[in-house]
Amino acid sequence: MSGIILTSAQKAQYDRDGYLIIRKFVDNKEVELLYNLATADDTVSSNAFDLRDQDGKRTKLTLWFTPGDDTFGLLTRRESVVNAVQALLGDGEVCHFHSKLMQKEPKVGGAWEWHQDYGYWYKNGFPYPDAMISVMLALSEATKMNGCLQVLKGSHKMGRIEHNFAGEQQGADMDFVNEAIKNCETIFVELEPGDALFFHSNLLHASGANLSDKPRWSIISAYNLDHNKPFREKNTSCITPIKVVADSVLLGSSPSGLSDKTDFLHKENEITLNVK
Repeated sequence: MSGIILTSAQKAQYDRDGYLIIRKFVDNKEVELLYNLATADDTVSSNAFDLRDQDGKRTKLTLWFTPGDDTFGLLTRRESVVNAVQALLGDGEVCHFHSKLMQKEPKVGGAWEWHQDYGYWYKNGFPYPDAMISVMLALSEATKMNGCLQVLKGSHKMGRIEHNFAGEQQGADMDFVNEAIKNCETIFVELEPGDALFFHSNLLHASGANLSDKPRWSIISAYNLDHNKPFREKNTSCITPIKVVADSVLLGSSPSGLSDKTDFLHKENEITLNVK
């Protein structure tokens, strides 16, 4: 998929529905490399933190800001990803806000309450939601049974909804969510390893607990346009244009995980846990 160019129909679908699925966005060898690195990397596990849902179940994540020359950094900087993000967001320099490895363990992995990513990012001080997007790459199978993402089709057109704490997470005002559920089709985003989901920062989405005996791993990268400057977020990766690399670099370089010099987010520094 090197140098992928989205069609006008795909762009129109994203604008209408608030999301776009691209199957087999990353090939099998690349997925295997990423999954093996993610699950075996002590740096990933030692910098993970968890957020409880309303039932007290926990979902682990490891989040970092600046994309480096490690294998995960090369993924987020690759030409096909940046080109697709550029096509969907429009004019401006594409920047990497953060990436996170989501680790939903078998039987115990918690749910994510209904929310918008911009429900969090508004509290980081980003003024323009249309300049932000999330890209989720499935590293393992995502099904209803193991807590795949659910989205409310077209709900991004409702604009930002007020968010409040739901457990340790930020959940959207359920009165608005219930109205959205009445008016928007609920889509269970079941993915195979290597499939990618691009979704608008105001798209309402959630995921169930992992009730299966298999883990669900994914990497979600958030992107921003350089003109969308936040007034609370201090990390500058979100306004630093990405140094794009060719898709071939991922498999053409020696595999390397995250290092202890990576600028990880630590739970106590998470703005949305501290800003009301």
